[in-house]
Amino acid sequence: MSVALRVIPCLDVHDGRVVKGVNFTKLRDAGDPVELAARYSAEGADELTFLDISASSDGRETTRGMVARCAETVFIPLTVGGGVRSVTDVDLLLRSGADKVGINTGALARPDAIGEIAATFGNQVLVLSLDARREAGMESGYGVTTHGGRRSAGVDAIAWAKEACDRGVGEILLNSMDADGTTDGFDLEMIRAVREVVDVPLIASGGAGTVEHFVEAARAGADAVLAASVFHYGTLTVNQVKDGLREAGFEVR
Repeated sequence: MSVALRVIPCLDVHDGRVVKGVNFTKLRDAGDPVELAARYSAEGADELTFLDISASSDGRETTRGMVARCAETVFIPLTVGGGVRSVTDVDLLLRSGADKVGINTGALARPDAIGEIAATFGNQVLVLSLDARREAGMESGYGVTTHGGRRSAGVDAIAWAKEACDRGVGEILLNSMDADGTTDGFDLEMIRAVREVVDVPLIASGGAGTVEHFVEAARAGADAVLAASVFHYGTLTVNQVKDGLREAGFEVR
């Protein structure tokens, strides 16, 4: 049975505001997260993803409050990431209203956290947020990055995707740091490479600029397509993306 492709706006949150840049630099204010969440829900978004890109302890407090306000306002699944390292962190976000929680640096620092979280809450709750870029010296040609793509983790991205799934991750949010914010298109080779080694749902992120870009990502093996800039600044609407995917033969919700 085919599964409907999901269209997911992403809100990068910094100090309680949504921001967007190119390759995680030159950040511009894009609005209030709760207002944007309500707009995207009304437009037909299937889910929303919030990434706290300044996840200090203060940032996490800010994020929990924002998640609680969003959960009261919109009734589609919310995924929240940023600063997640433990079962306790996940528990706090789920209690605040998150449906799924993304983990990135915390899993790289202590991979056992993946299994602990999956065992406690079920793997459907846990999303691996995988920020990857082309990196010489990696067997696959792709390396994992941290700190908004500024640091190499010294880990092969494709191997890490597979290991994380083996440990209990239920979904992968694959973000191309090379393409992020450029609106030049998704990294299709990277999507295909991850698709070959994992069987969990795969969300493609980074580089969307046109409806055709979303179609290309779906053809490359993505189960969901995620974007920020094109939605925040009105280049495209969620419905335009869904219409394009339908016209290309994909089932959407």
